[in-house]
Amino acid sequence: MSRSDVADRVGRSGAGRDPGIRAAGIALLVLGAALVAVVAVTTPWRPLGPEAPDVRAEPALDFTRAQLDRADAFDAATSAPGYLSLALTLVIAGVLVLTPVGSRLIGRLRGPWWLRAAAGVLGVYVVTLVLRWPLGMWMESLLRDYGLSTQTWGSWTADRLKNFALQIVLSGVAVLVIVALARKWPRTWWIPASLGAFALTVVVSFAYPVVVEPMFNTFTPLPAGQLRTDLLAMADRDGVPVEDVLVADASRRTTALNAYVSGFGATRRIVVYDTLVRQPAKEVELVVSHELGHAKNDDVLYGTLVGALGAAAGTCLLFVAFQALRRRAGVPSAGDPRAVALLVGLISLGSVLSGPAQNVVSRQIEARADVHALDLTRDPATFVTMQKSLALRNISDLSPNPFEYIMYASHPSTAERIAMARSWARLNGVPRP
Repeated sequence: MSRSDVADRVGRSGAGRDPGIRAAGIALLVLGAALVAVVAVTTPWRPLGPEAPDVRAEPALDFTRAQLDRADAFDAATSAPGYLSLALTLVIAGVLVLTPVGSRLIGRLRGPWWLRAAAGVLGVYVVTLVLRWPLGMWMESLLRDYGLSTQTWGSWTADRLKNFALQIVLSGVAVLVIVALARKWPRTWWIPASLGAFALTVVVSFAYPVVVEPMFNTFTPLPAGQLRTDLLAMADRDGVPVEDVLVADASRRTTALNAYVSGFGATRRIVVYDTLVRQPAKEVELVVSHELGHAKNDDVLYGTLVGALGAAAGTCLLFVAFQALRRRAGVPSAGDPRAVALLVGLISLGSVLSGPAQNVVSRQIEARADVHALDLTRDPATFVTMQKSLALRNISDLSPNPFEYIMYASHPSTAERIAMARSWARLNGVPRP
């Protein structure tokens, strides 16, 4: 009898009695408790400190009725494809998790187990890509109508296919590895899989700036001049070692303004969009000072380690959920190639459901970086001007509804950021902007 036959027979014998579920559940509780504890203790819940005066966020104080209406119109227009995309993700995941449709279709494939599993993963992702394609075109058309996108359909398609390839490489390979591990260790595959998820998260974070980012943009050093001199001097004054300040050719894709910090250690660099470099120097400096805040607090490293811990806990949860739902999905065991449909569905659901929690932490991290920018520049007036400029140029949602704020907002709203700048000004005895 082959090892795969043993794995299938074990799965059919009743995973509910498998002591591996109990062990995985205990590991999930331990890792989950550790994750919650780390996040609770390290997240800057009050970036300005408890003594900071309370300033209410009021968009109408800083934006005209026409500007608010334009933001609301853009949000209403883009909400339709956005909500449909979310609904489609949940429906596809629901079909894969709660019905045997996916496993039955994959069961029709022939060949060695690894080929059937790979074909099954590719098939699920291709179907998802095809179903989501019209919604992506709808969203791209809206971005063009509002002047945010500068892409051609050719470059847009190329970016979508690159993202699809990355999804296959990362998620697809992860699923195939789980199936392979389950064939070798039917009851304990979650142990090596959790360790692998932790390691993969760290490796991807290191590799992303030098492997993935160049696939979508060309990066060039910020040219020598007053702006580069001032930015590097500000980083030196802040005590933040910066490998380089790079300019991304974002204008070939968008008119939006942005900057970010990526990598850590030898790969850490601050990246500014070429659209941002054209703005007033003081505004550029404030945006970069925000990114220096991320670098000084090692936010990328922190996010990587917390994300790795979450990935390990999530893998334990994946094992428990898989064992609970495999019969409904018509899957005998995780070592069967038909399991890839259920695994993909569970991973997709996990990504959606974990998003709000990640956003809660991210908003606090971003608020701390804003405080760092204010502390470094001591210029809340320019900070407010910069936030207004970013919001108008990017057509930010100035009054997000609670659902969208919870689901999608990784940064505080513009009104919240401006209110914090005014609170900082009162706290530090600086004229309120």
